[in-house]
Amino acid sequence: MNSVQIRSAEKALSVGTWLIVAGAMLYSVLTVTPLMAAHTPKKWDWTAPILPIVVDAAVVIVVRLDSVLARLGGHGGRWPAVLRWMTGCMTLALNIADSALRKDLVGVAVHAVAPLLLIVTAETGLAYRRAITAAVARLEAEQRAEREARERAAAERREAAEKRAREEREHAALLAREQREHEAALAREHAEREERTRREERAEREARERAEREAREHAERQREQLERERERREREAAQRRETERREREDAVRREQRERQERAERERAALLAAGPATEKLPEGRARQIVHAAYATGLPVRTAAELCGWSIGWVSTRYQELRDTTPTGPRALEGAAS
Repeated sequence: MNSVQIRSAEKALSVGTWLIVAGAMLYSVLTVTPLMAAHTPKKWDWTAPILPIVVDAAVVIVVRLDSVLARLGGHGGRWPAVLRWMTGCMTLALNIADSALRKDLVGVAVHAVAPLLLIVTAETGLAYRRAITAAVARLEAEQRAEREARERAAAERREAAEKRAREEREHAALLAREQREHEAALAREHAEREERTRREERAEREARERAEREAREHAERQREQLERERERREREAAQRRETERREREDAVRREQRERQERAERERAALLAAGPATEKLPEGRARQIVHAAYATGLPVRTAAELCGWSIGWVSTRYQELRDTTPTGPRALEGAAS
């Protein structure tokens, strides 16, 4: 088994362990909360889920830290084992307590499944992780031994290559004396070719840079032109929006003036009828009172116009003051 397979097995163990832990925690909270609520004062019912959550949090701490210590090859001593078994027993006791108090053996067996599975999974996961850690350490030791063997073989090959290279250098030194003049001529020719190549490359580079500079300048001019065009369109759009806004405001003001004029005409028509010779219908009377209040007429005048009593008209005036605290003129906006 290689390291990839070991890591895959360890990942499967970790995922499975946390799935079991999460399921057991959720089941424990749902099972223990009604028991705690039944044995808690009524005003403290909201504290019922706290105890199962605290116990399950201890389980999460134990499982997580045990997995880390097992991965590192360490051992936390006896206290982690005590905490692990204590939290497992607490979870088991809390889950089966309700069924045990009711002497429901089937309920005890059913509610004991999740805590027992959690306890055994924690212990088994710890053993598996320690075994996996040992296997990983053994595999690493084997890989280290193989690497050292490869390094020794590579060192031997390097020594042999250096020996051959030394012999070749000695042979080349013998030939160098005969070929020195020829090589000097070749070197001068090569230098001339390199110089000519550098001049050509420099000329090509300068031409390319000049072309790129011209392209950038052209692109910059196009960008500036597009920016000016965009700014012009934005100004035109802003001017159109301002014109439309002014037109809407003018229309709103015209409509307000028309409503105000219409309300004033209606009030004038109501008040122009003169004192009533008899008691008008209540709807008509209310309209006259509204018009009189809006124009600031006294209560007595309004009573004469509608034919109702001064007390009734005073009550309507008070209602209008309560609903329109800004005064009679505020009715103009209400009428419109």
